[in-house]
Amino acid sequence: MTKNDILAKTEEYMKKKYRFELEEDSDEGGYMISYPDLPGCVSMGETLEAAIENGENARREWIYATLESGGAVPAPFDAEEYSGKFSLRVPKSLHKLLAERSKEEGISMNQYCIYLLSQGR
Repeated sequence: MTKNDILAKTEEYMKKKYRFELEEDSDEGGYMISYPDLPGCVSMGETLEAAIENGENARREWIYATLESGGAVPAPFDAEEYSGKFSLRVPKSLHKLLAERSKEEGISMNQYCIYLLSQGR
């Protein structure tokens, strides 16, 4: 691939909507931005605006370097590919326990299970 091909392909990827995460850096000050779909693609900024701008530059450089080295750039995560619904069979004893605990908490068993999953339990 020529340099012009890599630049054109990089700009195609820059048009895609990659999810990013912003975190305040309590140790150094400022903010850190990362792109979970692009492993190791991180940047910093003194302000949120600077972090986002620096993040876009880091994303462009990450994509370019990956293409230049012959690597594959992952597609952005698309939440619309997932319904958010799945079926799970559990032992009757666990079903009873979940039903009782959710009732004690005053929430649906579905909400209680989501809470437990989000807590890594």
